Amino acid sequence: MIRCLNATDILIVIFIALLSLITLVFAPRIPNWGLLIGVNFIAFAYTWLIARLQHKSGNGLIRWLHDWNAIPMLLVCFKEVHFLILGIYGGRNFDWLLIAIDRWMLRVDPTAWLARFSNPYFTETLQVAYSLFYVFFLTIGYELYRSKDKENFNRLRFAIAHGFILSYIGYFLLPAVGPRFTLHDYSQIGRELPGVMLTPYLRWFVDAGDSIPSGASNAIASAMAQRDAFPSGHTMMTLVLICLGFQWRTRSRFFLLAIGSLLIMATVYLRYHYVIDVLAGAFLAVLCFRTTAGFYMFIRTRFHADS
Repeated sequence: MIRCLNATDILIVIFIALLSLITLVFAPRIPNWGLLIGVNFIAFAYTWLIARLQHKSGNGLIRWLHDWNAIPMLLVCFKEVHFLILGIYGGRNFDWLLIAIDRWMLRVDPTAWLARFSNPYFTETLQVAYSLFYVFFLTIGYELYRSKDKENFNRLRFAIAHGFILSYIGYFLLPAVGPRFTLHDYSQIGRELPGVMLTPYLRWFVDAGDSIPSGASNAIASAMAQRDAFPSGHTMMTLVLICLGFQWRTRSRFFLLAIGSLLIMATVYLRYHYVIDVLAGAFLAVLCFRTTAGFYMFIRTRFHADS
């Protein structure tokens, strides 16, 4: 049964099983915990079904769905982590600790200090770069997927799953919403950090992914936002993709480096993250990059998995 799954499938299934266990343990604190268990079962069943169908039929559409299955599964996990954190912590955040660490390191609140250098054109540039985060995965992924050697695509897919799961664990350990809600008034960001043309629409796109309703007050937005400030997953995964791009000498590596550098700057300037979040993301990027190859081979060997 398990041999039709690839290494990335197995890693994600293990994490989904862990989320299900956490859900059962803390069920009294988690509204609609049964629904979360049901979603996890569907996610597992779908992953196994398309892997099985690909193994038996080799149909082109089924193969494509299976090859890119990690993306929707990681999104499901991302949202579930949010609901679990809200239930387990009862809405408590650790932003106070992250703020204190930033002040201890830098003697200022970095986002407030950077506000004096704000410029609509610079804001627009960084907002575009920040919003291209998900395009990075498609850019390098599509390049590798089209190549004749699919092994690097398989390794990339595993590295992405490995990296995101590490960041999700960080959210569990130290849930926080970020400085745009704590050190600033979220509802005033359009006035305090205006862009040029695209910024309002791109902010809406990012906010929608963070479960923040359009036009919400600071209190409502903070209560509903994903607790995903620490570590900075944007920083972590951008650095991982840049490192892999240069390791494999992909054509997209210089694009990743240029836009990725702006993206990392944007995490603090645009008030999505504290500086300590970025440093933690960089540390986890090194950890992910150094451990992915060995972890990938371990799962393939231990579970006799497909690549």
